[in-house]
Amino acid sequence: MTHEVMNQSPPIAGTNAWRSDPLLMQAAENFSEPVRKDLDTLGRFVRNQEALDLARLANSEIPQLRTHDRYGNRLDLVEYHPAYHALMRRSAANGLHSSIWEKTASESGMRHQIRAARFFMTAQLESGHLCPLTMTNASLAALMADTSLFRRWAPRVAVRKYDHTSKPLAQKAGITIGMGMTEKQGGTDVRANTSRAEPLEGKIYRLSGHKWFLSAPMSDAFLMLAQTDRGLSCFLVPRLLEDNAGNGLRLQRLKDKLGNRSNASAEVEFDGTMGELVGEPGAGVRTIMDMVTLTRLDCALGSAGIMRASLAEAVHHARHRSAFGKTLIEQPLMLRVLADMALDVAAATALSMRLARAFDEAADHRGEAAFARVMTPVVKYWVCKLAPAVTYEAMECLGGNGYVEEAPLARHYREAPVNAIWEGSGNVMGLDVLRVLDRNAGLFDDVLGMIGNDLGEKGGATLEVLAAAARVCQTDEGSARILTEQLALAAAAAELRRMGGGRVADAFIETRLAGQWRSTYGMLDARHDAASILDVLYPETN
Repeated sequence: MTHEVMNQSPPIAGTNAWRSDPLLMQAAENFSEPVRKDLDTLGRFVRNQEALDLARLANSEIPQLRTHDRYGNRLDLVEYHPAYHALMRRSAANGLHSSIWEKTASESGMRHQIRAARFFMTAQLESGHLCPLTMTNASLAALMADTSLFRRWAPRVAVRKYDHTSKPLAQKAGITIGMGMTEKQGGTDVRANTSRAEPLEGKIYRLSGHKWFLSAPMSDAFLMLAQTDRGLSCFLVPRLLEDNAGNGLRLQRLKDKLGNRSNASAEVEFDGTMGELVGEPGAGVRTIMDMVTLTRLDCALGSAGIMRASLAEAVHHARHRSAFGKTLIEQPLMLRVLADMALDVAAATALSMRLARAFDEAADHRGEAAFARVMTPVVKYWVCKLAPAVTYEAMECLGGNGYVEEAPLARHYREAPVNAIWEGSGNVMGLDVLRVLDRNAGLFDDVLGMIGNDLGEKGGATLEVLAAAARVCQTDEGSARILTEQLALAAAAAELRRMGGGRVADAFIETRLAGQWRSTYGMLDARHDAASILDVLYPETN
């Protein structure tokens, strides 16, 4: 023994991610009592030491590719650490892959919002395993383009069980569905895909080609795009055939990714692979867009969760670590940095949950349908862009203790960029906003009216700024990011005010909508009660 360990913050394990998040609890205030009890249980699990160890192991013991067995037979299997499977079992039991498609009475009318709360908290624990769950959940939206396919596959998906065994679909207790869209030569420009599909019989086609990113390659089936004589089309491709033989999907290698390491992504070549047409021939992009919309919501929720977890670690550390005779949180500069970050995390959380509410209510309300269409790319853009900056700044609050792998901040930081890239980069989101503005400006007007109504008397100037930005975009495509970010800030401010955010909403509005441009955190001035903002959003826990 060389010295006594002191002035180190205690582990955050043993607290509750649900009860320590007043904003999330307020967003869920209309959930049924059984659902709120489930969220309380999940909140304890997310901060349980055993669960935190599972998250660590799933990312340190990364997936391994086995192309062949010892005798030379082709396998094309990816092996995961048991920690990954444990996380998948828990999240499948929580319905993260299926609950919006179920008819659970306690979740009626709020299925997207309830799942969003579960997803947001689970992302605070470990994000990589959420990728196959996101794709499985969203895949049914694409399969709705074919009533027969949907009826056959939906019951297989809407089972809260996880079965990682490599068996034909008919023998599985639960299934997951992945996707393979991008190719080497195109990336986001999927219309440049060269993979081909030749008709065999009815809606069955034979596919040949490659995919540059096949995410979650041990999924039981994949949605893929391939060219037919009538153009780019969408296909559902099982990994194994009914006789347990492989379906010609040859895994070439696993991607060595910056983050998202618990989840495997593969390069795949295929020839003679059987797939079933989804939707109409030539309508591949249109068929997958409903799926993409759902995955973009998850991108925002996942990024908001990563930010919440990172800042919670920083606040916890600052309350227990001392420097220069005071705890860190008593130091004025640290206090304002934390409070400034807390405003963005609160806004990202509120805005992501607001989008989930629009998904729930879109079928019955024109305004909510408009919000879902216009704001999905906006929310995805802004929340995902925030994550790397917030996560880094939270890491800096811990100093060297945050930079090492023993703390979860390093993992969160590596994970932070992926959602901004996946399912459409920032420029793609900006172009999607312009597409709405060009094709249906009435939807844009509906959303501006809702934002103005929630902002109240302070909304007039903001609406003028948004209208001016929209006019500029009509002749200058390069301005799309300006409009997209302004929409996000205004909608986030409006939601915080609608929720009764008080000084939190006031501080966000004054610093983000009326304040000067800034590039770092800690820019709150003395008018805003930084300590009170933190106490409201991050109450102390014992």
